[in-house]
Formats: sequence, C-alpha cells, structure tokens
Amino acid sequence: MDFLIDASLPRDVAKLIASHGHQGVDVRDIGLRCAPDSAIAAYAHDHQMVLVSADFDFGDIRLYPPENHFGVVIIDQSRAIAVADILLLINRFFNQSELLAFLTGRLVIVDDHHIRIRPPLPGK
Repeated sequence: MDFLIDASLPRDVAKLIASHGHQGVDVRDIGLRCAPDSAIAAYAHDHQMVLVSADFDFGDIRLYPPENHFGVVIIDQSRAIAVADILLLINRFFNQSELLAFLTGRLVIVDDHHIRIRPPLPGK
C-alpha cells in the first residue's frame, strides 16, 4: 500500500511506514512542500495513495469527501510534544494491520487514546 505523507508530519514517518512493509512518499520529496491542500489531495488520488497528515483540513469531509479518496489518515498530534510521540501514534496505527484493508473511502483519526474510523456514507 502506498501512502502520501503531508509536510505537517516529521520526515521520519516515511521510514516508519517502510518498516511496516509499505511505501511512504513525503510531499517534500516530490515538489509539493508548499502546495495547496487541494493539490496534495489530488496527487494522492491520482496515484492511488492514502494521505497521511496532521492537518485537520483534510478531515473536513465537505472539502475532502473520504469516498472520493483512497483513504485519509489524520494524526492528531495536539498532545504529542516530540517527534517520538508522533511516531508512536503512527506506529500504533500501523500495528493495527487489519485496519489497512478498510482504508479506501474512509477517514481515520489517530489520537493518544483512539483510532476512529469514519464509516463510508450510505450508498457510496
């Protein structure tokens, strides 16, 4: 599975994703460092990638309907004060490998205590 990592997350996220057997591509490595959110979402969609971000704008289902994407994972780093804390959140998500099969068309929020998965809208 391929993941597009937003610039709101540490660069080490790509290595962590690779350690779980997946490809992680950082937007800073493909010329999208300062790109608008819409361009990042479009790139993820066009390349069939799951978008991973700490930017809650991607969690706005009015702007980025999950059913139009291959998955959006939001890392809530509001309580994570160090890179290691953020990596722990992401690692916890990837350790739940059964969740990966259900990412397409879903919004996932990962925080200190929960991994919440928004179900697809009826009829989608």
